[in-house]
Amino acid sequence: MNNATESEDIEAKLLLEAIFLKYGTDFRGYSRLSVKRQILKMVSDNGLKNISELQHKMIWDGDFFEKLLPKFSINVTEHFRDPSFYKYFREDIVPVLKTYPSLKIWHAGCATGQEVYSMAILLEEENLYGKTRIYATDINGKALDIAKEGVYQNKELSQCSKNYVKAGGKKTFSEYIAVQDQNFVMDKRIKNNIFFFDHNLVADQTFVEAHVILCRNVLIYFDEDLTRRVVKLFYDSLHNQGFLCLGSRERIMGSATRDKFNLIDMNEKVYRRYPSALANRAG
Repeated sequence: MNNATESEDIEAKLLLEAIFLKYGTDFRGYSRLSVKRQILKMVSDNGLKNISELQHKMIWDGDFFEKLLPKFSINVTEHFRDPSFYKYFREDIVPVLKTYPSLKIWHAGCATGQEVYSMAILLEEENLYGKTRIYATDINGKALDIAKEGVYQNKELSQCSKNYVKAGGKKTFSEYIAVQDQNFVMDKRIKNNIFFFDHNLVADQTFVEAHVILCRNVLIYFDEDLTRRVVKLFYDSLHNQGFLCLGSRERIMGSATRDKFNLIDMNEKVYRRYPSALANRAG
């Protein structure tokens, strides 16, 4: 490691510590590589010389901090992202969900909402949406505002439709949207049972007791310790034998998590919560 890289690593660590001490917002458990990449981009985008200058502005200018706060979260998403996951969910998980009288689904780290509406469409086609409540949460207030509106750019439409077909869609994606100028908006009937809330996976507690938790492509930005804490939060938030759905590049490891979840599909990274009594005996 050269001196410049070492200095940047120290500055990045000090910045995250300063943000926590000043504002109580904790990014210290985020993957060092990904969060440093975001920090350096902030330095460049704001014409600053180094991370120390960024820290000074953030600590002394609350408005500047609030402006840059959303930059720490990653919002890469699209409708029916990873279509094979939705196809698996439809074919293997939906039959189990149909045996329940009502459903609660927590979509943690929902970003701008495309994947939330994708799940709503899937549940509608499987005649489950009427008895379902979807709770969609994120730390990024601006992303949540977009998600609540459900308005997206037409340039995304072609990929949305392709993903929908690959995911096993039973109709056409166009039946769930209305095109308005350069954008399309999700149909009201798909919005009705979705509730958006601000929630911080790092600092906040159990949000809802859910039958399914989706947290796809979020844990890859957390370090091992924070991942373990968040997985414990998910365990505490799931019904016995509830489903935890992660991203294709994510996997929960270690004895502490193996005692809580059974991996039921390696390709789609879907886990099922062990019943409490079994987990207690395993622990």
